[in-house]
Amino acid sequence: MKLAVIGTGNMGRALLGGFVNGGVISPSDAWCFDVYKEACVKCAEELGVNAASSLAEAVDGADYVLMAVKPIHFDGALKDVKESLKPEAIVLSIAAAVTCARIGGILGEGRKFVRIMPNTPAQVGLGVSAVCPVGLSDEESEFVLKLLGTCGETILCDENTLDAIGCVSGTGPAYVMLFIEAMADAAVSLGIKRADALKIAAATVAGSGKLALETGKHPAVLKDMVCSPGGTTIAGVMALEENGLRNAVIKSVTAAYDKTQEMKGNK
Repeated sequence: MKLAVIGTGNMGRALLGGFVNGGVISPSDAWCFDVYKEACVKCAEELGVNAASSLAEAVDGADYVLMAVKPIHFDGALKDVKESLKPEAIVLSIAAAVTCARIGGILGEGRKFVRIMPNTPAQVGLGVSAVCPVGLSDEESEFVLKLLGTCGETILCDENTLDAIGCVSGTGPAYVMLFIEAMADAAVSLGIKRADALKIAAATVAGSGKLALETGKHPAVLKDMVCSPGGTTIAGVMALEENGLRNAVIKSVTAAYDKTQEMKGNK
């Protein structure tokens, strides 16, 4: 089975690394291509996969082709890919706001493809990928989920749900990083060294997330476990509430969703 990755930026490289290191794809069956030759060669050397000298070489005979290019370059790149794509090949797209209708319109009737919305924690195997297959058999869909499962959690969904998930998981890392940075700044203001402050803030967020996932308890329950009556934590929680943390987070997600619809031409 041959897999080709078109685009070796952060996400393309991260996903390909997960596929190979997770043992789902053999390095000898994996190919990458990038218009920036140095980036392609570096990716191939790091992961032990094949570096294609041309787009046609990467795509020719491929069973799966992952399109990891920016949305602004997507249409042109997919048209070029189509020229070398075998009829039964499956295209995987991670381009934000590039709809199934748009992908299908370029590939033509009867082509199989999957729209995917991953996120940056996939780079450390802890990502979330929303997956919307079009025309795939159950077996093919299961294989795609297995591929992406090497990089974290997967959620099979329709396209409308994918857009919504993307505005939580796709944009969420930026919000979380902002929160980590703010916590670290607060720690520094209390006299903690910057390096220690960042480590403490990041580890606290990571540990709290793992606690929520592994216990299955509602976040409110876990929050209440830390909030002793009249204690320091509830004082901090009250300050967050007074300054509108919940509303700010909700507004950030809905603003991202509105922007997604605008980019798709729905607004």
